[in-house]
Amino acid sequence: MLVNRKLANDAVGIQLLIRTTFSVEEQQGIVDVQAAIESCTGAANLADELINTAGWNVTLAHPGIVSRMKQNPDKSDHTDAFVLANLKRIGYLPKVWLAPEEIRQLRSLVRHRAQLVKQRTRIKLRIRALLREHRVSSPMGVRPWTQVWLAWLMRVPFNAASAFLREEYLEEIQRLNNKILRLEKKLIAQTADDALVKRLLQMEGIGPITAITMRAEIACFDRFDSGKQLSRYCGVTPRNASSGQKAGGCRSRESRESRFAGGADPGRSETDVVQFPLEYFCHATQTKCKAA
Repeated sequence: MLVNRKLANDAVGIQLLIRTTFSVEEQQGIVDVQAAIESCTGAANLADELINTAGWNVTLAHPGIVSRMKQNPDKSDHTDAFVLANLKRIGYLPKVWLAPEEIRQLRSLVRHRAQLVKQRTRIKLRIRALLREHRVSSPMGVRPWTQVWLAWLMRVPFNAASAFLREEYLEEIQRLNNKILRLEKKLIAQTADDALVKRLLQMEGIGPITAITMRAEIACFDRFDSGKQLSRYCGVTPRNASSGQKAGGCRSRESRESRFAGGADPGRSETDVVQFPLEYFCHATQTKCKAA
C-alpha cells in the first residue's frame, strides 16, 4: 500500500491525491487506473465523476459479499480499502452494475412513489382497525374504498374520538392520493419517449406503473444472459438451502424493492403487486429478454 488518507467524497480531491503521490514520470507511465468503490449512498455519482473527468476504470463493489469475503470480524476503512484493492487486482471483485444517471433519477421517483403507497396502505389499515374496534362489518357486495363504500363509512356511528380519527385518516388518504397521482403523471411524462417502456406496455398484464417500475429497477434487460438470471435478480425464483447430506429444500427469496411492489395499476386492486407481470415476463424468456 502506497498511501492511506482520509479524503472528502470528491473526485477532484481523489485525483489530486494521485498526482501528489506519484512523480510526473510515474504518472506518465500510468495508462489505465483501476479503481474500486464500495457501493453505498453517493458511490454511483462519485464513480460517474471519476469515469467522465479522469477516465478511470471504476467498479462498484457489492458491500455484503465483500464483507463475507474478508474473513475478519474487524472493520476499518484501511482494511476495507485493502480488501477492495486486492480483489480488484486479482479480478475477483463482486461487482454492482453502475446504472446511468437517468435510470438513477427514475429509480428515485419510483421508490418515492412506493413509499407514498405504503403510507397510504398504513392509513387504510388504521381505518379498518377502527371498524373492527367498533365491531362494524362492511356491507355485502360493496368493494372497499369505492365512493359507495366511503359514503357508507362516513355514516358509521362512531364515538367522538373515532369520528375525529376517521376524518383525519380520510384527509390524509386524499392528500396521499393527490401526491401519488401527481408523481405518476410525472413518471409517465418522463418515460413517454422510452422505447423499452413502450415495448413493455404491449405485453399482456403490464400497465404503465408496472412498465416504468421494471424500467427503473431492471433498467437494461440485455445485461442478463437468460430469463433465469433475470428471475433471480427480481427475486421471483426460489433458492436452494441444502447443505451436505441435509436437504433443506428451497426457500423463496424476498422480492427486490418489495420485489417491485409499489402499488397497483389503475383497474387492479391495491393488494396486487407488480410481481405477477415480472414472473410472467421472466419465465416466458429463456434467452436474452424480449424487451431488450
